[in-house]
Amino acid sequence: MSNSVLVDHIHYSPHHYYGRNHKIDTITIHCVVGQCSIESLGLVFDSNIEASSNYGIGYDGRIGLYVDESNAAWTSSNYANDNRAVTIEVASDTCNPYAVTDAAYNALIILVADICKRNGIKRLIWSTSKNDRVNHLNGCNITVHRDFDNKSCPGDYLYNRHGQIAAAVNKILDSGDDVEYDGGQKIYFDISMPYLAKSGYISTGEEVKTVQLLLNAMNYGDLEVDGIFGSATDQAVKKFQKSRELDQDGIVGRDTWRYLLK
Repeated sequence: MSNSVLVDHIHYSPHHYYGRNHKIDTITIHCVVGQCSIESLGLVFDSNIEASSNYGIGYDGRIGLYVDESNAAWTSSNYANDNRAVTIEVASDTCNPYAVTDAAYNALIILVADICKRNGIKRLIWSTSKNDRVNHLNGCNITVHRDFDNKSCPGDYLYNRHGQIAAAVNKILDSGDDVEYDGGQKIYFDISMPYLAKSGYISTGEEVKTVQLLLNAMNYGDLEVDGIFGSATDQAVKKFQKSRELDQDGIVGRDTWRYLLK
């Protein structure tokens, strides 16, 4: 049983069940309740807090591995669910609706698609019925933490988007496409982020903040995360594009987004 090649950071947690006695056929998405990095989340799972997840996604879209897929994490307050599910914690705001960044959301979709492909999950099926989810009725193979405990997890932001997440993942699964990922295989994903640039395209807003955060995280600049696509952001984007052998036009379009969100 393999792990995802999309992982950027590994920090194994001692808090997990060794092995599984059920095949992986379920996805359970959680919210962290904090816009943290994957490194910070790894330290939490390595502490005396008896919790973990298989994967975590930071605010910048980077992916951490904390429990191998061959083992069941302590995530959902329910052994039977964790025994059959790959669990994913996603960095989020600390208050309702516990929103996540666009970078984290897009990374979640490609990670789930990768998990499904490797584990033979042909379709991702969501139901708004708790009875369908906990009993895996009508093909439902997505569960949420609130199904098993008195919690709001994964927060209304992600909970209300589970149908959209399933549709996006299934689009990837249906495509059957493979693209290069650092010399290996990376799951194909459809990106719908807006075009950004200093001029001629969108130049302010939350998406620009996401780009600034990602560029800072990958050491392509020390940008003020102000949501303004100024000269410093333009130069950092061009530097990043050069490193990925893209056209150095300073436009954060489809190809630049794809590499930023890897």
